[in-house]
Amino acid sequence: MSAKLKQRIRFARSNDGTSLAWASAGRGQPLVKASNWLTHLEYDLESPVWSHWVNFFAAHFQFVRYDERGCGLTQRDAGDLSFERWVEDLEAVIEAAGLEGPVALLGVSQGAATALAYAARYPERVSRIIVYGGYSQGWRARGDPQGAKLYRSIVDVISLGWDLENPVFRELFTKRFIPAGTAEQIAWFNDLCCRTVEAQTAARLLSARADVDLGPLLSQVQVPVQVLHAAGDEVVPLAQGRGLAADLPNAEFVSLESRNHILLKPEPAWAHFKDAVLDFMGQTPRRGGTGGAALAGLSPREREILALICEAKSNPEIAKALGLSERTVRNHASNLFRKLGVKSRAEAILLRHGAAEP
Repeated sequence: MSAKLKQRIRFARSNDGTSLAWASAGRGQPLVKASNWLTHLEYDLESPVWSHWVNFFAAHFQFVRYDERGCGLTQRDAGDLSFERWVEDLEAVIEAAGLEGPVALLGVSQGAATALAYAARYPERVSRIIVYGGYSQGWRARGDPQGAKLYRSIVDVISLGWDLENPVFRELFTKRFIPAGTAEQIAWFNDLCCRTVEAQTAARLLSARADVDLGPLLSQVQVPVQVLHAAGDEVVPLAQGRGLAADLPNAEFVSLESRNHILLKPEPAWAHFKDAVLDFMGQTPRRGGTGGAALAGLSPREREILALICEAKSNPEIAKALGLSERTVRNHASNLFRKLGVKSRAEAILLRHGAAEP
């Protein structure tokens, strides 16, 4: 058995005085995870559902995460569970961690909306964002009466049966999150529900999720965003992930073959997720070996910009030719340099010309 991950747990205060438990593990580039449900800073390290997530990110980054208000080691009796407070909590943890310069954010499930709202509010503080299983609109904001009715029913059942010894009511929640999970994983998740949050708080938090609506905020998020989504997700439909990526000015979309809202370690989608994330964060070279394979990974817009770079066009000239802002051109150029594994225009030009040779 591998040694348990070493982490440091500390506490911060949000704007309304709520005590927030946060942890840091690993070294390197800072990556801050916006809170999502359900987590417990200590218990997650033992779990067959979350431990591989924490270990992976801590192995490659200075990984900072926290339990959301009302849950885990964070203050359980927090009065205000609104979305505005979630964004303030993320701000408080980043400040408490003393991270310098723009930081990368990770948003899982409802944590995606928190991370994106923070980036819209403080664009100078964020370098890039990883989103998994995220959405920009909760059920009440989606214009889906049938889905909203189902969601309300789940909230009602949870408020009545969450704390019961028989896990059948909690499984209405857990089996939707990991429908392909083993008996051990389902049992662990059922136990986590009781360990991390009380019934009425659980119902209030779920109800608050339904009202999330980022609306025009998405257009204000200019940093690169990687949107990853399980194709068979039963909690947040794939269409939500696609829509989120389409509404963001500088996003790439990655579909993963899984039914689970939380990716499990044995499934191939987990390996795909890790490779995609490391590539996006610039920690591994693109696979494929040849310049041609790397070029094939560019989007149509990135290929257009690369072609103009090879014509010695400046960023203002490219922006005018394509009807884009200079900032958007810079972001696209940064992305294509990362994908090609180069650091300059000259290297990109050499790679493109080399790939074109017979």
